[in-house]
Amino acid sequence: FIPSSLLSCSVPGSKPGKAAAKIRIEADGSYFQVNQDGEAQKLEKAKISLNDCLACSGCITSAESVLVSQQSHEELCKLLALNKAAAAHEQKLVVVSVSPQSRASLAARCKLGLLETAQKLTMFLKSLGVHYVFDTTFSRNFSLLESQQEFVRRFQRRADDKKALPMLASACPGWICYAEKTHGSFIIPHISTTKSPQQVMGSLVKGYFAEQQHLSPDRIYHVTVMPCYDRKLEASRPDFFNQEYQTRDVDCVITTGEVLKLLEQEGVSLADVDPAPLDTLLGVPSGELRGHAGGGSGGYLEHIFTHSALQLFGIHVDSIHYRPLKNKDFQEVTLERDGEVLLHFALAYGFRNIQNLVQKLKRGKCPYHYVEVMACPSGCLNGGGQIKLEGESSKEELQKVERLYESLRAEVPEENQAVRELYQHWLGGWGSDRALQVLHTQYHAVERANSALNIKW
Repeated sequence: FIPSSLLSCSVPGSKPGKAAAKIRIEADGSYFQVNQDGEAQKLEKAKISLNDCLACSGCITSAESVLVSQQSHEELCKLLALNKAAAAHEQKLVVVSVSPQSRASLAARCKLGLLETAQKLTMFLKSLGVHYVFDTTFSRNFSLLESQQEFVRRFQRRADDKKALPMLASACPGWICYAEKTHGSFIIPHISTTKSPQQVMGSLVKGYFAEQQHLSPDRIYHVTVMPCYDRKLEASRPDFFNQEYQTRDVDCVITTGEVLKLLEQEGVSLADVDPAPLDTLLGVPSGELRGHAGGGSGGYLEHIFTHSALQLFGIHVDSIHYRPLKNKDFQEVTLERDGEVLLHFALAYGFRNIQNLVQKLKRGKCPYHYVEVMACPSGCLNGGGQIKLEGESSKEELQKVERLYESLRAEVPEENQAVRELYQHWLGGWGSDRALQVLHTQYHAVERANSALNIKW
């Protein structure tokens, strides 16, 4: 689904108010624009690079070969083949970071538990030549902690900075691309600068882990397994490219569905694979998986809400009550004391709700302090890169994945000892300049270019 506001375009030199032109397609496949006077003008072919794509999983899915040629399971297979043939000093260390949403989708498809899925997937990937397999739940701890602190800072300066609030979530790359290219400088000040779990993992793998392995960042090939195609676009952003070593923080993104293709390509059933111990970034093997409370998109609203209630108002929040508005993809949460609303949060999933949110902002009628924004209806568990289960409705399929995803014991980011150690010994402490540099990013308003089409599709 591409919002209609994204499809308006004009022909250079055309005058406002003129009737829309028609398009004629010749036998050789070339396109001509025909105006009211019958004059025909040949249209140039649009060339779309990965960085230029507006990012809606629907259109990316329909044109994968054009848009994501450098981000696919075939590319991973090529790299692994080259690695096996290369001399030892020329080989790259291959790291795969798996998202919890992808793991839940694979578990549902293979009828396995989450821990079993993680252990078997680790063994399968290592049999292909991968060296380490990590879980991005670990990097999400940093995203949640930084988002919490960023919101508190914004709330405290709201009187002096009119664009400090509402703070809008930054974890969804589809939403970020839409915001940059459609609403630009108006919306960007509201977006959290905290990196997504994928890109935090990129910084950890190419930074901390590379140092521990005594390797330069370009000697590591970092792959992520994600629930949506938009993560491929995110990984390709210039902001996440290391100029000194000419390497990306994330070299290749493959979707959950592409992992299934890898299994099928190798003639392997995940259920038949032997389990392997789980790797951790700090080198201590783990025998369990943890999750985060707050839903399948990362739990940003809940973590920021409970943290802010305590930090700003001294209120301990034991449970959160969501109030659905027009639909389940737009819900509100409030913190009240003596009838006064102290915090007003919302989640907005899907472009229809995102557009409504942006319109409220533009009219100055947005009542929220924070909004968890996700481009996909129902959030990340329903991403376009997830596996479609045979013989089940999309609703049943999503419910099965949700049940698996929520079956893990939730951890509290502040209590994760490994996270504390990295903050203290590698990042220089909470709120340090290095933490801001490594865990935050920036956004860029993209000016609309005139298109060669004046067509309403």
